Amino acid sequence: MSKRPLEGIRILDLSRLLPGPLATMFMADMGAEVIKVENPSQPDYVRNFPPVYEAEGKEFSANYLAFNRSKKSLTLDYTQPEGKEIFWKLVQTADVIVEQFRPGYLDKLGIGYNEAQKVNQKIIYVSITGYGQTGSYSHLAGHDLNYLSYSGILGLIGEAGKAPSLPAVQLADIAGGSYMAMIGTLAALQARTHTHKGQHVDISMTEGVMPLLIVPFTHYQATKQAQKRGETPLSGAFPNYNVYMCKDGKYISLATLEPKFWIKFCNIVQKPEFLGFAMPQEPEEMQKNKATLQTFFLTQERNYWLKLSQEHDLLISPVYEIDEIEQDKHLQERNMFIKMQHPQIGDVLSLAFPIKFSESPTFPQNIAPELGADTEKILQEIGFSTTEIEKFKSQNIV
Repeated sequence: MSKRPLEGIRILDLSRLLPGPLATMFMADMGAEVIKVENPSQPDYVRNFPPVYEAEGKEFSANYLAFNRSKKSLTLDYTQPEGKEIFWKLVQTADVIVEQFRPGYLDKLGIGYNEAQKVNQKIIYVSITGYGQTGSYSHLAGHDLNYLSYSGILGLIGEAGKAPSLPAVQLADIAGGSYMAMIGTLAALQARTHTHKGQHVDISMTEGVMPLLIVPFTHYQATKQAQKRGETPLSGAFPNYNVYMCKDGKYISLATLEPKFWIKFCNIVQKPEFLGFAMPQEPEEMQKNKATLQTFFLTQERNYWLKLSQEHDLLISPVYEIDEIEQDKHLQERNMFIKMQHPQIGDVLSLAFPIKFSESPTFPQNIAPELGADTEKILQEIGFSTTEIEKFKSQNIV
């Protein structure tokens, strides 16, 4: 089998919770050796987050398993002098460090980027924060909702005339944090092939999620007319690009945006009176037309509309509930679900890395590791004796 894309790259993962761990997990799936570094007395908080799997009298966090497969686990208290010495030995062997503490925290500990690049000038130091390393907000705490609010995205989500709706998924954490951290890491690795030097990669989740705003932002810059939530062409204004309930209470999405698709839909369902619904109209008229289409879709169950769409390519899709996606034939064929064997729990189903490579296929290396599972092996690898390791354990350094 061909090597995976990132084989030979070693990443020290100091991050916790969601953004950093998801990014490093995907890079581990791509072949990187990711060492998850956790303080033995204060490990990644997500290890204790519900929901949990229960087996053999123990609880295992489902989210920890979901964000940390394919990694190794090292316990290390790098706030202690001996712990810092171990950390620097690790840095000498590493290509990348990923962290998501507040700006300046690791500098105060003496293990920030400026010190790291003295130990290893090729090190790539990726810092994921809410607002970036500089600027007026850089010192502020935040969560996904805060970043979406500042970015302008939250203000566009929801129905016309109503309050903004909270997204059900972490858009800023994942799109602005995890994905941008991967992009930044890979770009810095490529740049290093030319410069032979590492660099500090500054990931702001607020800024990272802002490209999702590019269409309405561009519209405003060109027209100086701010689009409102529920009134943009792709967020509920158009009858022919919307969501409708079916007879069985399930929902479909209708995405016949281009005229050729809308005309085809009207012809197939034998409703020529619908043809004008896709033309620009006043808001009141569009609301009336959406109500007419809603009444029409209520005449049949969801499967009827899906079958009709598949036969004629009508751009109608099921609006899946979360318990339906793993049953989808196409997603199964695309191998978007991974079943991994946990020694206590048994089978654990998770989402796969979504990029397919023709010559260097990716795959998970192992289930998310127990805390400190690889500590002894890693310390021995970088030159510590069994006696020294036992001493570190007794001092709660590892």
